[in-house]
Formats: sequence, structure tokens, C-alpha cells
Amino acid sequence: MISILVAGAVALLVSLLGTPLFIKFLVHRNYGQFIRQDGPTAHYTKRGTPTMGGVVIILATLLGYGAANIAGGRLPQASGLLLLFLMVGLGFIGFLDDYIKISRQRSLGLRARWKIIGQAAVGITFSVLALQFPNENFRTPASTRVSFVRDTGLDLAFAGVIVGLVLFILWSNFLITAWSNAVNLTDGLDGLASGASAMVFAAYTVIALWQANQNCQYLPEPGSACYEVRDPRDLAIIAAALVGACFGFLWWNASPAQIFMGDTGSLALGGALAGFSILTRTEVLAAIIGGLFVIIVLSDVIQIGFFKMTGKRVFRMAPLHHHFELAGWGEVTIVIRFWLIAGLCVALGLGVFYAEWITA
Repeated sequence: MISILVAGAVALLVSLLGTPLFIKFLVHRNYGQFIRQDGPTAHYTKRGTPTMGGVVIILATLLGYGAANIAGGRLPQASGLLLLFLMVGLGFIGFLDDYIKISRQRSLGLRARWKIIGQAAVGITFSVLALQFPNENFRTPASTRVSFVRDTGLDLAFAGVIVGLVLFILWSNFLITAWSNAVNLTDGLDGLASGASAMVFAAYTVIALWQANQNCQYLPEPGSACYEVRDPRDLAIIAAALVGACFGFLWWNASPAQIFMGDTGSLALGGALAGFSILTRTEVLAAIIGGLFVIIVLSDVIQIGFFKMTGKRVFRMAPLHHHFELAGWGEVTIVIRFWLIAGLCVALGLGVFYAEWITA
């Protein structure tokens, strides 16, 4: 428990105190946000606001994780290192995207082809490695079984190891792409994505800590409702570090934002969420916990699909938060109400998680 508290506290302090220093650096280099011309006109005043704040979130998380391991006298575990690799890898792709937008003063960053190739390289590497590194109990960080609250009976390796590996790579990369894009779409208003992410990672702190205390490595009795997760305590430490990093960043990202996380932060946070869902064996449950992100993605899918079929729009503008902006809602009002929705989704997800354990 000490390690988890240290991770959260160190990440919070690094993010809270480091963000204004990073803002000064970005302002000095004129690294400001480019605003899309077809967005809400109220956003034009945000042009030039420093971006790439995700660098601070990533750095704070890494330092929080390192400090927690030192304080607890423990070594990093495979699951934690894989999760950090996924987060940092996607964050680096987002950083390149942000840098190109800023340096060339345009809304288009990395070309779609290179962005897809980069995400695929990181995702495939993560997927392959996640099925390696068995511990003394022969548990690997991930499983080829599709999971809800824990692994289900649906095993992607039903037709052999090679087929299972290919199907798992496709499934995990779908999750990685979906979650990274979901957080990226949500990051459209001051503090919206960082506040919602903090709630989601707080939920995963609870889930991973619960799995650590109810782990099958320590509760091997037949019929026990234990969890087949390789390194849940490591995952709990990273989740706590992410909560601290997001809260510290939110201090400067809340309306009116003095810095944006950019694609650097949104892709990294989305990748971390996907990683948690895979490594804690809660792939479907994550859609409930991160329900706000799912809703926002669905609004974009509905808008595009309906427009292609009928030539008409369902919303004034997608994603959903821009629809309410154009309807006359204030930005702070939208953010707070969407935070409430995010909190309700997190509470529902935790309720489902606990109810499954009770019935099991």
C-alpha cells in the first residue's frame, strides 16, 4: 500500500510543479496549439495555447512508478514494464504528431499512413510480448481468452497456438486503437479528458489492488474466486501514478486551460487504458468504466454513418461535446456534466466488478 501512495504522491507533485515549468519552455519556443477552422468559434481564442502537455503526464507517471519501487524495495515486473512501454510508445507517436502540427502551423500532423504504422508497431510488439514472460506459476501478463471481469471461456487459441497469437494480436490492437482514439476524441474541451481519465485510472487502482489481495497465487484453494492476473500490484502502482499525474496536470488544464495535453497525452492515456483492460483481464468491463469515452466515440460514428447514408447530421457537430457547445452550453458546464457521467460509469463498472466477485 505504501508503494501505491508514494506513486500517486510523487506523480502528483511532479505534474503539479513540473507543468508550469514546461509551459514556460513551450511559450519560449512558441509551441502553441493550432485550432481547426471548422470547430466552434469560441475555440479561436485558444490558438497559441501551449500543447504537448502529455509529456509531463508521461514523465510524472514514470517517476512515480520508479519512486514507488524504490520506496517498496521491489523490482519492476513484466506487466508494469509492458504497460509503460505501450503508454510511452503511443505517447511518442502523439508527440511526433503534435510537433509536426506546431512546427508547420497546420491541423494535419503525421500522415495517417505513418500514424497507423507507428501504432501498429507499438501494438503488435506489446501484444506479442504480453503472452511471454511466464512467472513461477506459468502465468503470462496477458491471456488469449477474451475477458469480461475475468477471463471467459472464449479462447482465441481454439485452433492452435499460431492462430491464437494472430487473433490475440488483432483483438488487442483493436482495443489499443479504439481506446487511444476515444481519449483523443474526448480531449476537445479544457480539462475534460484529463479529469475523466483520472476517474478511470482511480477505478483501475482499486481493481488492481483488489486483484492483488485476491490473487490465485496466494489463494490457490479450489473454487475460490481469485484472479489469474500476473502482476496486479505493479498495475495498481502505475494506475495510482496516472491518477496523480492527471490530477496535477488538471490544475493547469482546467478552464481556461494554460496548456493542452495534445495527442502526446491523449494517445498515451488511451494506450494505458487499453493496457489495463488487457493486463487486468477486464477487456469488456473497461467499456463500462470508460463509458464516457465510449459515448463520445459512438457520437462520432453515428454522425459519420448517418451523414453518409442520408446526407444529414444527427448532431450539430461531432464529437458530442461540440454539439452541446453549438447548442449554447458553456464549456465549464459541459465539462462538469460530462465528468458526472464519467463518474457514474466508473461507479457502475466498479459495482459490476464487485458484484461478480460476490456471486463468484
